[in-house]
Amino acid sequence: MGCCSSAAHSSKREWKPLEDRSCTDIPWLLLFILFCVGMGFICGFSIATGAAARLVSGYDSYGNICGQKNVMVDEIVNSGLDLTQKKYVFFLDPCNVDLVHRKIKSIALCVAACPRKELKTLADVQKFAETNGSNLCSYELQSSKYTTDSQASTLCPKLPVPESAPIPFFHRCAPVNISCYAKFAEALITFVSDSSVLHRLISGVMTSKEIIMGLCLLSLVLSMILMVIIRYISRVLVWILTILVVLGSLGGTGVLWWLYAKQRNFVNETLTADQLQVAKDNLQALLVYAISATVFTVILFLIMLIMRKRVALTIALFHVAGKVFIHLPLLVFQPFWTFFALILFWSYWIMVLLFLGTTGSPVLNEEGFVEFRVLGPLQYMWWYHVVGLIWISEFILACQQMTVAGAVVTYYFTREKRNLPFTPILASVNRLVCYHLGTVAKGSFIITLVKIPRMVLMYIHSQLKGKENACARCMLKACICCLWCLEKCLTYLNQNAYTATAINSTNFCTSAKDAFVILVENALRVAAINTVGDFMLFLGKVLIVCSTGLAGVMLLNYQRDYTVWVLPLIIVCLFAFLVAHCFLSIYEMVVDVLFLCFAIDTKYNDGSPGREFYMDKILMEFVENSRKSMKEAGRGGGAEGRELKPMAPGASSS
Repeated sequence: MGCCSSAAHSSKREWKPLEDRSCTDIPWLLLFILFCVGMGFICGFSIATGAAARLVSGYDSYGNICGQKNVMVDEIVNSGLDLTQKKYVFFLDPCNVDLVHRKIKSIALCVAACPRKELKTLADVQKFAETNGSNLCSYELQSSKYTTDSQASTLCPKLPVPESAPIPFFHRCAPVNISCYAKFAEALITFVSDSSVLHRLISGVMTSKEIIMGLCLLSLVLSMILMVIIRYISRVLVWILTILVVLGSLGGTGVLWWLYAKQRNFVNETLTADQLQVAKDNLQALLVYAISATVFTVILFLIMLIMRKRVALTIALFHVAGKVFIHLPLLVFQPFWTFFALILFWSYWIMVLLFLGTTGSPVLNEEGFVEFRVLGPLQYMWWYHVVGLIWISEFILACQQMTVAGAVVTYYFTREKRNLPFTPILASVNRLVCYHLGTVAKGSFIITLVKIPRMVLMYIHSQLKGKENACARCMLKACICCLWCLEKCLTYLNQNAYTATAINSTNFCTSAKDAFVILVENALRVAAINTVGDFMLFLGKVLIVCSTGLAGVMLLNYQRDYTVWVLPLIIVCLFAFLVAHCFLSIYEMVVDVLFLCFAIDTKYNDGSPGREFYMDKILMEFVENSRKSMKEAGRGGGAEGRELKPMAPGASSS
């Protein structure tokens, strides 16, 4: 169950891709199943304690559930009322929001109908009660006394009563005007302080919804097309990156030296003592900046010189990744299945969270009103539920990574591509479910262990904002940053561990150790792929967003009915970036899996009979060119000095 179990395996163990298949990390699978059973218990408990009725129908400040006959609760006045005809929850002061405790600080009543227009005086409230039979003041105050009783100002709603409408399915009267929740929408209201601007923005979205949907579909199509053709333009993108880096570094260094020379001539002119001192300080600073920029440029050029061959490997891997998507077209749909699974789980999680919010026994708060609280050990169900959100979400994402890794590994280590399974993706899913769910559970749990402390620190930082001293603020931010970096490193290592598991069917710790060794041995190649490759994918995202945004500007510009179409354009661009990120992340995942397979292939095979390469033809050309370069430099020898042999008789390079 622990990582120490991997010590039993020999460090010289041979890699045997796809030959043996066995269950891995079974104890972690059992632990994950037990954890999911606990999540199910929380769901059952929240429903069994009557929370569902309180959530859907709502309840007033005295514990009565609206729309039904209630049972009297000891020591609680106004409880046990028959509210069969009063189906909606109404707040006397709906705009009094407590941000700290995340609730509305107001008396809640059950009413027969929500006020569908603004009521400015108590006379209007009384007329509404007489006309609609819906009393908006406290239960003990008769509607005939709304304008005469001395306590009406405290027992009746705050004036003016805003126009409200019932929330579908949840029977709460909510103000129609969003400005009521000014604390929640402060940034929005500051931007659209003129309500007419808000109305124009909303109308622009509603009337252009067909165009928005069309542009979102366009971004989806562009992302799919880019995943296929990016292998043909990868070399161009690398040249763009190289030119930008060279021009940027040389230009920045040249400008700094030019400013230094100009400032030096300025110092020689007649200046006062104060001006002369300031000029000398500026000159000194510019000299430091110019020297630093020069050193940085020289180092950058040396790194580019050293890594130029590794950049060729990145281009070759992108080319092969494009072939993978041609042979495995179902890979394109992986973001859809993952997104669908996450949406289903998040919907379930939010539903249970809402149930938990109304679960428990009725107790009186400090204001004398009823709240439902869970007492005893069960009150810690909230924390369990939050951990479940993180772990299961990471588990779903890890399942996607394992599925992609399994399919790409099958593609890479199948010499004759015509012998690939009919659906490698489904075959990979089958192997995942039958053998490797425990490994996925363990890897996702490790990410959860890092993510939870980071989220706790972020919550503490948000709560102490403006209260802590500068040192504490700096330490909190440093800890959050370190945990974020650790999470990213572990996520990358986990992904490669899943690839090693897909190849050799080893447990998580053994796979992580083997993958880490391979990555360390190819550190420069990893750096090249993660820098050049990520920048290429970033350019792809920018291309999709710009293309979609340009199409949006052209389409919306011809729609003269829209006074403001900035918001629809922003929505379209954000959606385009999200779609491009989801699809190109799959592409990045495929490239990473291919690289690990390539590194293993070159380490344990040399092209000799019986040890033929599995790699694609373009990767073989890269290795051949590398060997020729090493021979010319007089450094050939060993496995790297042999000429490449064919992969195997009848092998395909498609």
